[in-house]
Amino acid sequence: MSYCKAVLLITMAALVVACSKEPDTAGPARTYQEIIDSGELLIVTRNAPSTWYIDADGEPTGYEYDLAKAYAQHLNLTPRLIIKDSIKAVFDTLRRGDADVAAAGLTVLPTRQAEFLVGPEYNSVHQVLVCHRDGYKPEGYDELSEIDIVVVEGSSYAEQLNEIKQQNNPTLTWQETDDYSTEELLEKVAEQKVDCTVADSTIVKINRRYFPELMVTMQLTESQDIALYLPQRLTPLQKQLEQWFERFQTSSQMKKLTDRYYGYFREFDYVDVSVLKRRIDKRLPHYKTHFKAAADKNALPYLTLLAQSYQESHWDKNAISPTGVKGIMMLTQNTAKAMGVDDRTDPKQSIMGGAKYLRKMVERFNDDIKPDDKLYLALAAYNVGRAHMHDAQSLARELGLSPYDWHDMKQVLPLLSQKKYYKKLKYGYARGTEPVRYVQRIREYQHILENELQ
Repeated sequence: MSYCKAVLLITMAALVVACSKEPDTAGPARTYQEIIDSGELLIVTRNAPSTWYIDADGEPTGYEYDLAKAYAQHLNLTPRLIIKDSIKAVFDTLRRGDADVAAAGLTVLPTRQAEFLVGPEYNSVHQVLVCHRDGYKPEGYDELSEIDIVVVEGSSYAEQLNEIKQQNNPTLTWQETDDYSTEELLEKVAEQKVDCTVADSTIVKINRRYFPELMVTMQLTESQDIALYLPQRLTPLQKQLEQWFERFQTSSQMKKLTDRYYGYFREFDYVDVSVLKRRIDKRLPHYKTHFKAAADKNALPYLTLLAQSYQESHWDKNAISPTGVKGIMMLTQNTAKAMGVDDRTDPKQSIMGGAKYLRKMVERFNDDIKPDDKLYLALAAYNVGRAHMHDAQSLARELGLSPYDWHDMKQVLPLLSQKKYYKKLKYGYARGTEPVRYVQRIREYQHILENELQ
């Protein structure tokens, strides 16, 4: 059974996604010397926004990815990441000896310590119960029986619920599933298809950026450490890894890594009509001529460009996201460079660069597509990346839907975050719901702008 459809080969310091077949028999873990002699460090993780994924620029990213890459570089080894669909599969891979290190946001549990070596502890989380803000909100263990809880099979969340059942609420029941990831279950809670789920606080923090309907209703554990895991026989690697991490933890690299993925960021007040109207009067006049010039030069609808930029930054030239995109058009460093933008916080440069990039996305789609559909597809590609849009269009064809019809693509894009689909796609996991919401918000803002600026 193939675990992975594509091989991503980058430079010596980068990532290689492993394509392999499950061995017929389990082999022993490699020795430390065998690892060094091979020139590769085999690291098993999973495809998720808190671990490893392909970003909008088509580049590998994620907390676990960056941490693993830094350690492999220290050893002068090429990191070879083996991507699995679940935490259970991650530990199965480690158990078979098919990986040297597991880096997948794994909490330290006694059951895991009994079977594997625990590496450096590089983060701490607590498990929380997450429900919809408009749903029932339990306030104590005795009320957990009033809701349907679904968690990932074989996860630390299931172990915690079992502990609560044994010690606090013998009537507590829940459902375990291997069909969905934690991120997918959070999305189902946001859509009110599931009452509640359990997740690590860091995972919830990331996902609430995209699903503000999620609400943490209870903290179920005290602080728990997140650590790397190794096979039992790799004690020399464990000791070497801990020595490296002691130095890395106090370096600027660790601080930058933590700030990038979990640091403080300012949230925008989405779809607030009153705020938009105030900013039409106070902020927009400073940038109107730049938007008009950029729209004309790149043959884009003026109001669409205004609406898109408002969705991106609320017309704040100093806006910055948790991942480092910044400016009125929220450009990444790579996109800014490609579009000839030297200073992303310069409004004129940012607006022109963003318009140029959107025009580039428009031109990547066939000329015979209806103009509105083509524009919406381009906006979605601006948000999620053209690579993931290519995956979505391929998936649309497989499902008998049109890859050129925005109505059909709105149904397909959210499937990019579902395991049964993304594990077969070239570029893997993507938060496909976000570009759909992105385009919808832009259309809503444009409607308001049409009324306000006529």
